[in-house]
Amino acid sequence: MTFPESRFPRPSRGLRHPAGILLTTAWITVVTGVSVATADTRGWTYLMDKLQRDGVPREYVLRVFRDPRMRAHGQLDFGLYPGESSRLYRGFRSRSSIARARRCRVRYAGAFESAARRFKVPASVVASIFHVETSCGENKGKDTVLYRLARLAMANEPKNVERNVRRHQKGEPRERWPRIEARTRERGVYLEQTFYPEVLAGFQIGTKLRIDPLGIVGSKAGAFGIPQFLPSSYLRFGVDGNGDGRVSLHDPADAAHSAAHYLAQHGWRPGISTADKRQVIWSYNRSDAYIDTILFLADQIERRRN
Repeated sequence: MTFPESRFPRPSRGLRHPAGILLTTAWITVVTGVSVATADTRGWTYLMDKLQRDGVPREYVLRVFRDPRMRAHGQLDFGLYPGESSRLYRGFRSRSSIARARRCRVRYAGAFESAARRFKVPASVVASIFHVETSCGENKGKDTVLYRLARLAMANEPKNVERNVRRHQKGEPRERWPRIEARTRERGVYLEQTFYPEVLAGFQIGTKLRIDPLGIVGSKAGAFGIPQFLPSSYLRFGVDGNGDGRVSLHDPADAAHSAAHYLAQHGWRPGISTADKRQVIWSYNRSDAYIDTILFLADQIERRRN
């Protein structure tokens, strides 16, 4: 995706874009004649410079990072060995949760079954993802996705890394400091390599769809829509499921087809083993507890239907 200088998003008031994002006229303001190096970047210089090096026009970058929705960046504390607790998913195994998952399967039966025919991914699996991710579309989040992703992409900013090194070394024996520093730097690189491409993809969505990228709202983790896709997944796996010529992850048909497409592209095939199913869902969320929950709910949905 390139960013020609002449193609900035120019939304109109009240227009709802095909991606399901409400656009406003405030986005048309253009910042000109300002260098990022000398502008008031409110703590985002590291990320702004990186975006410009990757071809995002200076005016586009400035416009985003000067917007009030992109709050000033101070610091980002990050852990060295993060992971999801299985306790996050215990509630999904309750009778009431299973009942809601089954109702979701019935509510959007047409979308799930159409996606299953097209991509050979069981409707029960996609319905389970809908239920776990957003309560079948009821809780998609209200955070500014680009801001959330940008904060994580700043993890490897030099001063931020140094501060996290000192933070993790505090109170630890000096002989452990080198190992802690190495792990901290490794973690900073991982976070940048994981989330910077998502920030770039957010800008690409803005250019491709001619919308305000800050208008994309979702979870605190930076995912959006009913299936909670990251921006790069929207660009790679988003599918028009209802035939209206656009892709909105807020539309059940598009969301179901997109989620099924994602799983199919990551290896889901009819008749695959449980181990292979787990590997596919791992690509969606790298959590064993999450995988266990999706497969459990899919099984419960199938049992009711049989």
